[in-house]
Amino acid sequence: MHRFFRTGLFLLFLLLLSKVTLAQNRTITGKVTLAENNSSLPGATILLKGTTNGSLTDTEGNYRLTVPAGGTITLVISFIGMETQEIMVPQGRSVVNAALTESLTELTQLVVTGYNEMQRRDVISSIASVKGEKLKELAVGSFDQAMQGQMAGVQISASSGTPGGGFAVRIRGNTSIYASNRPLFIIDGIPVYDSPVSQRDFGGQEDNALSFLNNNDIETIQVLKDAAAKAIYGSRGANGVVVVTTKKGRNNKTVITADVLRGVTEIIRKTPVMNASQLLELQREALINAGENPDEAGLIPGVTDKVDTDWQDAVLRRGILQQYQVSASGGNDRTKFYLSTNLRDEEGVILNNRFIRYSGSLNVDHKASQKLSFGANILLTFSRNDRVKGDNFLDGVYSAAVNSLPFYSPYDQWGRLEVPGSLNYAEFPNFNPVGQAVLPRFQTFGNKILAGANVDFESAANLRFRSKVSIDYNSSIEDQFEPSTTAIGGYLESVGHKGYGVFSSDNDYSLLTSNTLSYFKALSERENFNLLLGAEVMHRRIRSSNVQGRLFPRDDFTYITSAGIVDQGSSVFSQNGLVSFFAEAKYDFADKYLLGITGRYDGSSRFGAKRRFGFFPSLSLGWRISEEDFFKDIPLFSDLKLRGSYGFVGNEGIPNYRFLGTWSTAVYNGVAGVGPEALPNSDLRWERTNEINLGLDASFAKNRLHLILDLYKNTTNDLLFPKPLPATVGFGSVWGNIGRVSNKGIELTVSTVNTTGDVRWTTDLNITRNINRVEFLPDHDTLFFGYQASGVSNTNVVMENQPLGTFWGLKFLGVDPATGDAIYDDINGDGHITAADGQVIGNAQPLFYGGITNRVSWKGFDFSFMFQYSYGNKVLNFSNTSLVNAGADILTNQSTIALRRWKKEGDITDVPRYVHGSTYNNWHSDRFLEDGSYIRLKNITLGYNLPENLVNKIRLTKARIFVTGSNLWTRTAYSGPDPEVSTLDRSTVSQSIDLYTLPLVKTVQAGLSVSF
Repeated sequence: MHRFFRTGLFLLFLLLLSKVTLAQNRTITGKVTLAENNSSLPGATILLKGTTNGSLTDTEGNYRLTVPAGGTITLVISFIGMETQEIMVPQGRSVVNAALTESLTELTQLVVTGYNEMQRRDVISSIASVKGEKLKELAVGSFDQAMQGQMAGVQISASSGTPGGGFAVRIRGNTSIYASNRPLFIIDGIPVYDSPVSQRDFGGQEDNALSFLNNNDIETIQVLKDAAAKAIYGSRGANGVVVVTTKKGRNNKTVITADVLRGVTEIIRKTPVMNASQLLELQREALINAGENPDEAGLIPGVTDKVDTDWQDAVLRRGILQQYQVSASGGNDRTKFYLSTNLRDEEGVILNNRFIRYSGSLNVDHKASQKLSFGANILLTFSRNDRVKGDNFLDGVYSAAVNSLPFYSPYDQWGRLEVPGSLNYAEFPNFNPVGQAVLPRFQTFGNKILAGANVDFESAANLRFRSKVSIDYNSSIEDQFEPSTTAIGGYLESVGHKGYGVFSSDNDYSLLTSNTLSYFKALSERENFNLLLGAEVMHRRIRSSNVQGRLFPRDDFTYITSAGIVDQGSSVFSQNGLVSFFAEAKYDFADKYLLGITGRYDGSSRFGAKRRFGFFPSLSLGWRISEEDFFKDIPLFSDLKLRGSYGFVGNEGIPNYRFLGTWSTAVYNGVAGVGPEALPNSDLRWERTNEINLGLDASFAKNRLHLILDLYKNTTNDLLFPKPLPATVGFGSVWGNIGRVSNKGIELTVSTVNTTGDVRWTTDLNITRNINRVEFLPDHDTLFFGYQASGVSNTNVVMENQPLGTFWGLKFLGVDPATGDAIYDDINGDGHITAADGQVIGNAQPLFYGGITNRVSWKGFDFSFMFQYSYGNKVLNFSNTSLVNAGADILTNQSTIALRRWKKEGDITDVPRYVHGSTYNNWHSDRFLEDGSYIRLKNITLGYNLPENLVNKIRLTKARIFVTGSNLWTRTAYSGPDPEVSTLDRSTVSQSIDLYTLPLVKTVQAGLSVSF
């Protein structure tokens, strides 16, 4: 198969190249510009009508074309996204300039396909697009969050509501169990680091490395979904590719734009818990049901519930959001530039939680000569993230606020915080949530440099060479101190009650060199051919270290140098590399028959010498039916195209050195030594995904209705996976290639222009149905993941014929009206409920998901709103194993769900009776599994562009005011605060688990944008 693709690509190139013919008589020169602002259009096509003779404009928009000397000729001038012009040139005329106007049809939009660009109408792969102008005013802090609900096949969910928090991005489902399921992110041709900046995940919650990029600087985002689009990225394309293009300068006068944005954020919904009186009644009832005396336990009405603290109100606030940006763009025939600076400051809704980002970017393009040009881009970001503990931390802020008993106060009678050692400090597990928010210091300082420089040389007509070198540099410093007034620093016995500190640093960079050669030729009036050849080398290095100290003399001394004991520390160095060779050929005949062949040959240092290289080819075909003679008389269709593709992509997203047998340090009887850490596997190789895609693109009613339909099936073989080993071997697992996972689905995107004229109304709708399935596991094993669960082993399972994200537990059949005890399904019929009765109880995969956006404009006003939705997925409300614990313990608050608990014989309810100390009624079952379907008003914006005559009076060129909101309304049956969030941020096998996860925030903000 590999040899066939390589041989076929070579023969196709020779065949098409042999048809090249040239004619020379007289020379015509000229310049092609954009009519709107007179900026140059590099890469525009100038073709002598009726011949194969053509040329392309250079970076200044200039061209030179040789044509017959005698008679009148016609030049056809075109550019992606512009209306094509035909200009008649009489004999004797030697200079022909053209000013092109922007096309209003979707089919002429520019699409980035790997290392090339083309019109949407010529795409024969599956690519979703969104323009940066649609993201600029969204009330979000990162571009991956801004993509949510915008594109079919792209599922994005927030891990929590913390500013700078992580997002799960899945394109066409999960392709791997243990290797990375994150897509490859490319920004201006540079693959970017997307792992967390911080080394701490705070109970599964991570920060978001992609929050470094300011949405205002984005020109377009393209998502490559099928093998025909992704195979050009080979080993890193298995999970899809997100290609981001930032703004560049144009050939016009310098335009300076200033943007100001301010807003507020609030939690969308609190967790409903009991007040003091309700909880006291429940606690007394649980003790009485267990035969205990509640009065002896100190649970006395009117005394115990005298204090009634709403801990969620105590730790939550209304956050302030502000963002400021100044940008400048412009240029001339030789040099163009875009420069921007940005400040974003976002307070979290939890006390002491804040994210600040300073960023700047510069893009420069320079034409040195007719054949030689240069380009450079650099993005600098500095961020500060003031974090707070959350999720499943016992001393977390939000988790403690939900859990803590309302019988205690955050402050004493003198207004001082209650801390360990105070008379009324609640102690374990009710640490003062307010103190846990404001007293510790958890600061992460991040720096990022994303920079690239390229040189372009056009050695002959239609033949261009580009060489580019780029770097993605990331560094972070984490500063943590928990004084003696906190749970860890002052309560935890092992620390010593005198403070605890950690200082960490991380340094990571990726260096990439890329060389490409591209060739374009119109072989005849009806035939066009494109060829791309390239090679890349990438090298990545990581250095990290941390040190821990305790027993500080006073809480005023907060750095490790003051610690009485520095007893833990580490440093790590790691590196990996990738070398790649790739080629892409495209051919079209009569604008009806389209062909594309792509191949990439990758070698990764993460695999042994015999398994290091992999070949990833693809083939795509397209048929534009609307260009056939038998179809042209059908007025309904503006464009109709069938397309199909088949190919292979890979995945190497595992930790380094897993093919090696590694050793680690060991200490025995006070003597340091080394011992084996992992077993080797020299046969460890690529995960390999084969993909087939069938698509239909249609435009109706004079391009007022566009439809994109895709059917796909992806199968991943040789899964990279640490296979569990028997304990007698001495090793827990060994990395190997085991198992098979598939995804198949359907995607539909519909775009309509509902009205035109003074009132323009457009609608964009997308919907996706993806079916994920584990096809095969070695020895037909059942593997358990997630959290440990009472009564069964774990909350999640990976097993054949089930999707990833499958939940495991007991089947809850209801509450016995006679006894109030839980009834579970005894699947093995032995008369006892044990772990052997565990079974599949649901999964986190939605039946379908998507979004719908409406945009309306009238004169200077514009209004848009977007709904995002997910249907059919389950959410494990794991918080309720504590909040509705049926009396297993009475040391934490309870959800108001417990108000409908069984109290007396004959009660019909779904909440068992409360019995102190009994765990049977609280065993893990689908009682804690809920419908996670929701529809959410994700974004809404109202804007107004001030009249031009008014703006000009104050010497501005443009002024706009707007107000926007996000997450303002959610409809769901989920009883928790938010069905979208998930505690285990990047987990594939344990998705949609809510364990005291901070819900998303709703945001309202207003902004002003002026240009001059």
